[in-house]
Amino acid sequence: MSIQYSEYQSELQLPEIIHLIENDLSEPYSVYTYRYFIHNWPNLCFLVIFYNVHNAMDGDTYVGVIICKLDRHKDRLRGYIAMLAVSKTHRKKSIGSNLVKQAIRAMKAMDADEVVLETEFTNLGALGLYQRLGFIKDKRLYRYYLNGVDAFRLKLFCKTMVQD
Repeated sequence: MSIQYSEYQSELQLPEIIHLIENDLSEPYSVYTYRYFIHNWPNLCFLVIFYNVHNAMDGDTYVGVIICKLDRHKDRLRGYIAMLAVSKTHRKKSIGSNLVKQAIRAMKAMDADEVVLETEFTNLGALGLYQRLGFIKDKRLYRYYLNGVDAFRLKLFCKTMVQD
């Protein structure tokens, strides 16, 4: 068994990406939302593939994905983590942390000043992950999600990024 991290390669990966995210995140997204991010910033979409080398019949499985963008916000170049999902069967193996680190490194290489994201204020696992990587709570967003749940906007100033 082996796990490989890779950049997005083609539209053929989109069904797997959608499947991973729909199983994990509470917000529904249209295929156009995925395409907006992936087609504009394909170099900021990373996937984790689990290769089952012991039993080829089981095939390879996508077990993680992160989708980001990078654009101007006021006087800063701001990275944005739009979606992060790790299959429940592959959690607690640092896959989420490694995906976030990989995305931050890519954004930093593109001169990002900061990286932001939102997560449900009740999602303690995600909050812990991001805070361990140096993100701070920037503000609480009331009734941010369609299900009425509040969110925290988290921010990382790239100069304070956690190094490997």
